[in-house]
Amino acid sequence: MATKLDQISEQFRKESITRNSYNEKNLYNSQNINALSNGDEKGKGQYNDNGTVGSTTDIQNRISSLGRNVYNENNQYSLTNPNALADGDEKGRGQKDDNVAIGTSIDIANRNLLMGKNTYGVNNQYGINNPNAISNGDEFGKGQKGETGEVGTKTDVLKRTENLVKNKFNKKNQYNSTNPDAISDGDENGKGPKDENGSIGSKTDILKRTENIVKNIYGAKKEYNRHPTE
Repeated sequence: MATKLDQISEQFRKESITRNSYNEKNLYNSQNINALSNGDEKGKGQYNDNGTVGSTTDIQNRISSLGRNVYNENNQYSLTNPNALADGDEKGRGQKDDNVAIGTSIDIANRNLLMGKNTYGVNNQYGINNPNAISNGDEFGKGQKGETGEVGTKTDVLKRTENLVKNKFNKKNQYNSTNPDAISDGDENGKGPKDENGSIGSKTDILKRTENIVKNIYGAKKEYNRHPTE
């Protein structure tokens, strides 16, 4: 005997099946009229080989979109279409032939304007031999003119000269391990050891180190280890 729960479940199942218009006698598949695009809002599948696809709303929207599109099977947009070629209008940008410019009329006009402002061109190319690329005393070129020529613009050369004047080290007074200003000899300049027994550091470094050693109660006579001496 069915329980109360079974009876309620069966009732709900029958109500659900009743609401569903598809069943064993009316299967929903590729042959069902409600699955085919036949002019209503239900089916979207292609009705036959030449039939449309989509509901009636889909079809109307597609027709509307195609109506606005000037390109179609008889007027395909390709590299030979006038609207794809640069022929003086605002549509095409592709090169029409070998000697024709690329771009719309605005593109070409802007390019010509910029080319007019540019002092360099076919007859005056910017390269390593162009005066404006060579360091010759002006503010344009920075490249070395010859093997012994300066490098940089006029401003660059002046700034470099100022910096070299401020620097007391040069070819005749090179800063290296033998230069007095690199050796610890009692002044504030050098910090390198003068010889094997020489100190390391500037005058201030040595004084600070001596102070720290004096404060340290441990030394050669009283080493800090596991067996401290009295």
